Amino acid sequence: MRRFVRVDAEGPRVGRCADDDVVELLDHDDPLAALRGVGEVVGREPLAELRLLAPIHAPEVWCAGVTYERSRDARLEEAQTEARDVYALVYDADRPELFMKDANMLRTVGPGGPIRLRSDSSWMVPEPELALVLGEGGAPVAVTIGNDVSSRDIEGANPLYLPQAKIFACACALGPALAVPDDWDAPFPIRLRITDAAGVELFSGETSTARMKRSPRELAEWAVRDNPIPPGSVLLTGTGIVPPDEYTLEPGHTVEIDVEGIGVLTNTVAAG
Repeated sequence: MRRFVRVDAEGPRVGRCADDDVVELLDHDDPLAALRGVGEVVGREPLAELRLLAPIHAPEVWCAGVTYERSRDARLEEAQTEARDVYALVYDADRPELFMKDANMLRTVGPGGPIRLRSDSSWMVPEPELALVLGEGGAPVAVTIGNDVSSRDIEGANPLYLPQAKIFACACALGPALAVPDDWDAPFPIRLRITDAAGVELFSGETSTARMKRSPRELAEWAVRDNPIPPGSVLLTGTGIVPPDEYTLEPGHTVEIDVEGIGVLTNTVAAG
């Protein structure tokens, strides 16, 4: 897979990953253009010495929900009202759940950036997801990793509270790279690991996009249906990894999401 990163090299700049260790810096900061092959190489730097930025400055970030059976079951377990059936219904329906998570990167951080907690929530979790980068017309042109940080107690109290459970400061992370799959139909293994400030593992889990109810491309088609999503926007495709009910994110925890071919997205939790 071809991979691209955005780095801070006297300002934001796109880099093309020549291999796992070296980045070829391009003469611009336009990831969509880089995906099309536009740009001259102006330098080569070791990847380990560069500060990574969010791989694209997305004009909009969208999310799909309840796309895995595990996610459906978790929503049913946390729901505290008779409206809990909506989760089972949307999982089986033709039309998916879709919502806007962010616009103009106001609530989104990149690799190493702090993800934050809501001050009025007592039960928060990361949601590791494959994310699609949408090009002209809404067709996927690349993939990255997304973390849809969420409040389970707020959404569980009432499904209409979903915007408050999902949309708040630093509630999303993207990175570390954009990757162009050689085979768009091949599944992506997704791994999640959470550690405390001392490095002790608190939770780990894994899944695969092969377990999704709907394909990523199908979700993208629904997202742009009668909806003018700008090119460069990102669509997170749902989570299939849910920590146990007794776990909640706390300040100092570190969340690592590993997707083969894209890399590892690492973020530390900060208080709201």
